[in-house]
Amino acid sequence: MKFESILFSVVEKTAVIKLNRPKALNALNSEVIKELDEAVRMIEADPQIRVVVIGSDKHFAAGADIKEMIEMNPEQARAFGFTPTFNKLENLTKPTIAAISGYALGGGLELALVCDLRIAGPDAKLGLPEINLGIIPGAGGTQRLPRLIGASRAKELVFQGVIIDAPKALQFGLVNEIAENPLEASMKLAEKIAGKAPLALKAAKQCIAMTAKTDIRAGLEYEEVAWSSLYATKDQKEGMRSFAEKRKPTFIGE
Repeated sequence: MKFESILFSVVEKTAVIKLNRPKALNALNSEVIKELDEAVRMIEADPQIRVVVIGSDKHFAAGADIKEMIEMNPEQARAFGFTPTFNKLENLTKPTIAAISGYALGGGLELALVCDLRIAGPDAKLGLPEINLGIIPGAGGTQRLPRLIGASRAKELVFQGVIIDAPKALQFGLVNEIAENPLEASMKLAEKIAGKAPLALKAAKQCIAMTAKTDIRAGLEYEEVAWSSLYATKDQKEGMRSFAEKRKPTFIGE
């Protein structure tokens, strides 16, 4: 598939997805979602890719493309929705990082919420302003945001449709850090994570995801099984032997 609405590349062990609709401030439309869906499929199928960075050259994504949505009926709106693709991205077995510069609004912020980590630029503006359009966030905003920053903070943003700056987003716990160049900072972080054991990263991501799906007792049982199963991997032996031998480990994902 030829990509036009996104730019896709692989740098070392990191897949880089850059939204590519600059004239529309990278607003999400059906073509962007279609290409993003294909990129996610390619990433999951490629064992050489260990981390994913999603960003842009200027604005992350200024929401969904309203022009596509104005005259939709409920059935058309549901078919247009981003949730299936965002769920696939969230369920990737590889860590994902959102590099947020400029606007991350509506569906754009929901895309960032799907990622495991978020790094914002000092110019970042984040919010879920759907209430001002007579709708609500429809691609995970009402579900993922409360889990990340708490229900009270989420209601503060969603009920008012306000847009907040990077320092407030950091204060709320909406982003992990602020960096002058979020894409560059995300790539550096991705490089560090890519050097870790891939199977352990996969297990860690899956275990943390369980916290939103079950109680702590079941989560602890799941963690115990995941932890012990890693002792059957070559990477576990390499990691522990390299520690004992005081050398840097070389993980191969086996």
